[in-house]
Amino acid sequence: MRLPDRSAPYDGNVEWPSDSKTHRVEVEPGVELAVHEVGSGPPLLLIPGLGTDHHAFVWNISDLAAFWRCLVLDQRGLGDSDATPGPYTMEQLAGDAAGVIAALAPGGATVFGVSMGGMVAQHLAARHGERVNSLILGCTGPGGRLAVRADPEDTRLLLGGDARDPGMAYRVACQVLYERGFAGSHPEVIEDAVRWRATHPVRPGVFAAQWSATRHHDIGPLLSRISAPTLLLHGTADRVMPAGNSSRLHQGIAGSVVEWLPGRGHMFFQEDRATTLRLLRKFLEPRVASGLR
Repeated sequence: MRLPDRSAPYDGNVEWPSDSKTHRVEVEPGVELAVHEVGSGPPLLLIPGLGTDHHAFVWNISDLAAFWRCLVLDQRGLGDSDATPGPYTMEQLAGDAAGVIAALAPGGATVFGVSMGGMVAQHLAARHGERVNSLILGCTGPGGRLAVRADPEDTRLLLGGDARDPGMAYRVACQVLYERGFAGSHPEVIEDAVRWRATHPVRPGVFAAQWSATRHHDIGPLLSRISAPTLLLHGTADRVMPAGNSSRLHQGIAGSVVEWLPGRGHMFFQEDRATTLRLLRKFLEPRVASGLR
């Protein structure tokens, strides 16, 4: 197996683009979600994972914005979005995303969801298919009886182990979020993530509300309703969401394409930005060239 190239340069002082615009979209009476817009071109809605906001894409956003109008969602309760009492459900979170697309990209959008955000994207495509022009699912799974479960110890580390503050909890989680050699090669990426989490802690109750939605996620009964052209991306060294989960999704989504990133972990899109961008362009640009949305 080809080993990952860990030599790609990173900027330790990465910042969110200064030309970003923040929209506030009301998804239900009195509840507004923040959506950060960067770039121009066909609309691309990005949905981050469990307990994370738009900063999850800070290493990718400039690359993506060169080709697409990126709409980066702070999910309910995260980042600059309003919080509501939990628990949350996938149906509810998918409805939030559908409302964002209706407001900001009424002709529909490509949707790129990672991890728990990929679970939301699955329900969005199954329940609100008219809003989804193309679907990209990264490091995610089907849940329910189809799920390929992670090692319980890896899940314990993902949830912060015995750490007592947000920054330290995320530092513990990084042990399983990234492939084993990445932290040693790119400590600046880990330090940026830990610093962000320490200074932007998840509000009380929100992580548990999202975790409830994640635990009850089960796309199995709805899987056949996903009709959008679908790309699956997964690192083969993913300890959080074992790669077999994308195989299960691939089997259930008609016409889907799966691309493996050898040796990459759960955060493959940060670990290998160039390959991630190349695979997105490979999948999406022929559709634009042929006049499809």
